[in-house]
Amino acid sequence: MKRALYWGSSCVHMLWLGLTVVPYSLTIVVLGGLGVSKAQLYPWARAWLKSVVDAARWFCGVRHALHGLEPVLALGDAPVILLMKHQSAYETFLMPAIMPKPLAYVFKKELLAIPFFGWSIGRLDMIHIDRSDRARAFAKVVQQGRDLLARGVWVIMFPEGTRIPRGEVGSYKLGGARLAVETGAYVVPVAVTSGRCWPRRAFVKIPGLVDVSMGPPISSVGRTAADLMAEVQAWIEAEMQRLDPEAYGE
Repeated sequence: MKRALYWGSSCVHMLWLGLTVVPYSLTIVVLGGLGVSKAQLYPWARAWLKSVVDAARWFCGVRHALHGLEPVLALGDAPVILLMKHQSAYETFLMPAIMPKPLAYVFKKELLAIPFFGWSIGRLDMIHIDRSDRARAFAKVVQQGRDLLARGVWVIMFPEGTRIPRGEVGSYKLGGARLAVETGAYVVPVAVTSGRCWPRRAFVKIPGLVDVSMGPPISSVGRTAADLMAEVQAWIEAEMQRLDPEAYGE
């Protein structure tokens, strides 16, 4: 019975997502074509993402709680790179909706081809890369990342590269730490338990609480990328086990 209810509520949520993405995306594309700046387009994108997060709460009972933001805000206008655990599509919607600063994702260029959604993100201050050419991709990340960070935009990256099943650990790539070392930005590790409610590659959403926990900001000055990422990984994985112990067994 519960499974049927969850399936039905998830269908309603997907319908909401599909119906609302079209007008928001077209608004962004049209305004962008008329010369509206990317910074001015961001609130439109954020409004749609927030509506998807709100709809997940209304229809599916998926709630969130944010922890640890205050030390990050205490950095003022210092450049910040968020390095986040990735379990679900939920956090890609959630983070721009709840963060006080504009966010720029680093993502593969293939997403630009998705109708409406891809067309709109191509108009925003995001960093899309060709993962088949790693050297050129990283040079683009550094060039655009430096500019965005200087303008007060936080960069967000998923160091594991893809969504990781609940209770598992992916391979942490050095790209985010390398960007921090190159730009002198602070790194903030972020743990998220979205896999409890919105499992990887699953359609059905399960009611519950998603914890988003931000770790203490880490200075990149005088650090190597490998050392920095090792500290990020250690904090994230320890925090994941604290937040979601049942996923990791004993």
